[in-house]
Amino acid sequence: MELFQSDTQVTFEDQQKINRFARTNARLMDLKEELTSKEKHLENLTDAEDELMMAEGDNELVPYPFIGEVLVEMSAEEAQAALETAKETCQGEIDALKAQADGYKQTLSDLKTQLYAKFGTNINLDLDEES
Repeated sequence: MELFQSDTQVTFEDQQKINRFARTNARLMDLKEELTSKEKHLENLTDAEDELMMAEGDNELVPYPFIGEVLVEMSAEEAQAALETAKETCQGEIDALKAQADGYKQTLSDLKTQLYAKFGTNINLDLDEES
């Protein structure tokens, strides 16, 4: 099966664009997985914050993850502040990942336009995009 019509020549520059498209798409897919993980982490932090507010009247020390699986006991106020800081940090990371994903999407769009302009229906760059 022939990928391109015989009258359409694939130049070195064209091949570089195709390769760049593939690499950028792979990076975008990896970034989407990382973004999903960060969003789940933010959701878990929000849930922990909600649980802490429900138990706030106890004035007891509460366990808070410090490093890895090490738990440190701190007051509910300290835990609340630590959770808020963790949420802000996580949201910042999510925003940065979304901005990077937008950059990748723009690059993919530009490359699609250039490659489709030259190869038309002889090349398929459509992706199964979830977002």
